[in-house]
Amino acid sequence: MASTLARLLTVGTIAERLNEPLSRIEYVLRTRNIQPIGMAGNARVYDETDLDKIANELRDIDDRKDGDG
Repeated sequence: MASTLARLLTVGTIAERLNEPLSRIEYVLRTRNIQPIGMAGNARVYDETDLDKIANELRDIDDRKDGDG
């Protein structure tokens, strides 16, 4: 069971792993309707698949922003 818990990621952990501001992660979660897989107390938790989705969405946002300039 400990190995399962080790793979659960909070929003703060995702921000740290992707080296992004917490507000940017929250924006992607909200606007792309990425739902947590569960709760740990008051913290929303996500898995590695969600981390990949968030990273891809951030890349897409950056690509669109770079294309506008």
